[in-house]
Amino acid sequence: MPTNRRQNSRSAEAGELDEVDLRLLGELQADARLSLAELGRRIGLSPPAVAERLQRLQSDGVILGYHARIDPHALGLAIAAVIRVRPLPRRLQEVAETARNSPEVVDCRRITGDDCYVMTAHVRSVEHLEEILDRFNVDGQTVTSIVQSSPVPPRGLPLDV
Repeated sequence: MPTNRRQNSRSAEAGELDEVDLRLLGELQADARLSLAELGRRIGLSPPAVAERLQRLQSDGVILGYHARIDPHALGLAIAAVIRVRPLPRRLQEVAETARNSPEVVDCRRITGDDCYVMTAHVRSVEHLEEILDRFNVDGQTVTSIVQSSPVPPRGLPLDV
């Protein structure tokens, strides 16, 4: 079964991350565009030491990537929808494949409960949403909710747990 984590990843054991690692991760979650020099100033390390830690955190699978957050409205994607899918018998993998092949789907999670998948999609219009749902209805039953607002926007992970 595919997974998002490496088998021998340090991320499996948060106890291996020291205080400097956690401070570095906190700074990166707040602003991943900081230079090595600025990161070093903020956490008390030289730029080469910061670069070494970043490389190790990346190779260990703790840092999974660096991304720009883009406002969907700026791209004409005015509607965000949460789609739950209950696949037809023996169609579980087809639903996952449809989600991977649908660029409007920005997040897809396999879950427990009555539905097997919950995903978020950004679309231009109700008609565009209908096109997306038609792709999934071939392999299962969908239930869709339109997002009204996001009182908790995407944020970094808590590093003090």
